[in-house]
Amino acid sequence: MAWKVLAVAAAALTMGAAPAPAPAPAPAPMATTPAQGYLGDTGPDGYKILPPAPVAGTTRYEADRAIYLGTRSLKDTPRWALAQNDVNQLAILKDLSCSIGVELTPANAPKTVALISRVGRDVSHATDRPKDIYKRQRPFLIDKGETCIAQSEALAKSPDYPSGHNAWGWTVGLIMAELAPDRATEILARARAFGEGRLVCGVHNLSAIEAGRLNGSIVVAGLHGSEAFRKDLEVVRKEVAAARKAGPAPDPAACAKEAAIVAQNPY
Repeated sequence: MAWKVLAVAAAALTMGAAPAPAPAPAPAPMATTPAQGYLGDTGPDGYKILPPAPVAGTTRYEADRAIYLGTRSLKDTPRWALAQNDVNQLAILKDLSCSIGVELTPANAPKTVALISRVGRDVSHATDRPKDIYKRQRPFLIDKGETCIAQSEALAKSPDYPSGHNAWGWTVGLIMAELAPDRATEILARARAFGEGRLVCGVHNLSAIEAGRLNGSIVVAGLHGSEAFRKDLEVVRKEVAAARKAGPAPDPAACAKEAAIVAQNPY
């Protein structure tokens, strides 16, 4: 289930986080609680906002099938490799490092990692309800085709719509775009590719990817209604700026190669 994956991601992101040195004056403390998100049951109800999952016999359903089958030709291409890399949700900040201009870690950005970890709880909460209601099958259960990860029983039992992976990536992308506005285009392009990797991998339909992106936007809109999130975001803004200034910047050649792949339309 999406909530279990993101709960693990939240815990793993905070492991090894070192306390930040206290400047003068010391910044306001982060109000983070690993077991809780910012919104709980107070956030917008994505189920009532998202369009319904496609059902057999509709144009959306058949379009999903056609796109899934068509994108199986991406196997063993650079886009396939990037999608495989992006399977690991724990590495979201590393995956965004080229677009941000620095890799944010528990060592150089502990408050940022803590905020992103806490937000993961809200993404999971927003994803679980529509998934459990629609219970839409993943594409490889409808049509045969290779996927970039194993077609395990656990994956098969986890519903397709909406994509929690894409909701997570898009939520983090929106937050990071706000924290580094001069790199917003690059960050959001990479966040889009992160989510579309699930389509390339063959484990989500296009409709689930699009719903996941909308769901992420819904979560971020809700987060901005949280005073605790807004306060933490201002603390993190300074930390990200300092980390970007301190560097080091990612390898330019590797980033250029990644950008070229991200610019490709996979479907």
